[in-house]
Amino acid sequence: MSAKKVLAIQGSYRKNGKTSTMLKAAVEEAKGLGHEVTELNLFDKKIDFCKGCGKCESTRQCVFKNDDIGEITELIKDTDVIILATPVYWGNMPAIVKNLFDRLTGAAMEHTLRFPKPRLSGKRYILLTACNTRSPFDRLAGQSSGIRRTVNEFFKTSGVKKIGVVVSPDTLRQKIVTPRQLDKVRKLVKEI
Repeated sequence: MSAKKVLAIQGSYRKNGKTSTMLKAAVEEAKGLGHEVTELNLFDKKIDFCKGCGKCESTRQCVFKNDDIGEITELIKDTDVIILATPVYWGNMPAIVKNLFDRLTGAAMEHTLRFPKPRLSGKRYILLTACNTRSPFDRLAGQSSGIRRTVNEFFKTSGVKKIGVVVSPDTLRQKIVTPRQLDKVRKLVKEI
């Protein structure tokens, strides 16, 4: 196994919450395996809203340079594996993560008359997420299944292949990430 470049994206405001705990375990495991890890907390960055101008289609990156999206785009283009840690908000991701995906449109894919053409092929991703809803209702009621669908759609359209997903459900009653869930996180990182 050769060392990979790993981008660990924190999409949760809570620095000690469930997704943060899973991301810390993933980062420790990746570093322990000799991978080069860059950590990115979206809440430490300025990411303006997408204007929907469409100019990124030809430039392959957002044309607005008044925030940190250029730096983030380069980090994503330069990585082999993305580990995205984000909680579930209303069956989806927090606005800051959705906004990141919107701003990455030109870097991630090209619109065509038939199907979008991926621009991030060759990369892989892991999703780490947590939600209040108990299992199996987190999937049945569209909470964890909703975020999985949206994240998968973004990455699949971008050409990024899924390594796996770890969900920590029932966060209101389950105050910690279970050892079993952390083991799943570490096993996925070993597949990098």
